[in-house]
Amino acid sequence: MAPEARGEQLLEALVELYLAEGFLAFGMGDLAARLRCSRSSLYLVASSKEQIVVTAVRRYFRRAEGRIEARVAAEPDPARRLAVSLAAVAEELAPASERFYADLVEYPPARAIYVENTERAAQRVQDIVTSGVASQALRPVDARFVGAAVAVVMSAIAEGRIEAATGLGDAAAYAALGDLITHGLEAAGELAQ
Repeated sequence: MAPEARGEQLLEALVELYLAEGFLAFGMGDLAARLRCSRSSLYLVASSKEQIVVTAVRRYFRRAEGRIEARVAAEPDPARRLAVSLAAVAEELAPASERFYADLVEYPPARAIYVENTERAAQRVQDIVTSGVASQALRPVDARFVGAAVAVVMSAIAEGRIEAATGLGDAAAYAALGDLITHGLEAAGELAQ
């Protein structure tokens, strides 16, 4: 197998391993043993353990973001795009273990990736709300405010504050946020139904 293809294969395996078990407890020897490869093979992914973690975390979030955006783009109903987006976020976050999220919070480079991803998700919400209000599919609201409010809640989810206050994990918190925002923005005619 070509080194580039082997590096991609190992990166995908690392993403799955990290999602299931977190990443901070693994040394290079542990990773090599778990993935049944040599330590030098791991360096096909990145040049150091720290960069391997960053590369795997970034891959996970980019892959998730791509799938979320595809689902939103495929939804023809502007009133449903917000629900589709937040439900897709919840679904994409669901496979990640509590250990993975704890490691994200503890490891600043990985946390920075999570925060960046959360900021893009909040911008996506603002864009969806702006479009929905313009098409009258959503009731008239200040999309900047909704985007900012969602960003604050998303940040609280990312930092573990929502779980501490409610017991909801990240995926469940995103599902609850989606329910709250979606029903709060329904056009007046939909509320009466």
